[in-house]
Amino acid sequence: MKIVLVGYMGSGKTTIGKLVAKRLKIKFLDLDGYIEKAEEQTIAQLFLEKGELYFRKKEFFYLNEILSSDSNFLLSTGGGTPCYGANMEAITHKTANSVYLKVSLDELVRRLSTEKAQRPLIRDIANAELPEFIGKHLFERSFYYNQANITISYNETTPEELANELVKRLV
Repeated sequence: MKIVLVGYMGSGKTTIGKLVAKRLKIKFLDLDGYIEKAEEQTIAQLFLEKGELYFRKKEFFYLNEILSSDSNFLLSTGGGTPCYGANMEAITHKTANSVYLKVSLDELVRRLSTEKAQRPLIRDIANAELPEFIGKHLFERSFYYNQANITISYNETTPEELANELVKRLV
């Protein structure tokens, strides 16, 4: 079974992904981590030293490498991954288990306002401007996210409850 999680940053792709992979006894992969290991640089370094275009080409290459493997896995993508090039098309054509973890704007703002230092995209945005910034991104990205085979909307569900729900829908 191949499962790919998509959604905005802070939607819980990594947290939920690890729980679901453990319950299904399959390998958990984080696309950014996979790229960092393969390129021997952090994502931030790749952006800084080689630029976004280089990163996006590598992201597409490694995404397809993972999706073409014969192994069972759950892949957590970056929030922007589905929105570039043919990434979402590759995801939906190579697995019937693409999942959009959909979280409300208010909940994303709440979560991300406490994680800004670890999130380069929003690090320098004032808290008062965060709702507008995230709302704009969600609007732009929703076209891609909504192409996933499964959409799970949640806000206050615990990670464990959400993982259990997702497992039920997948098996």
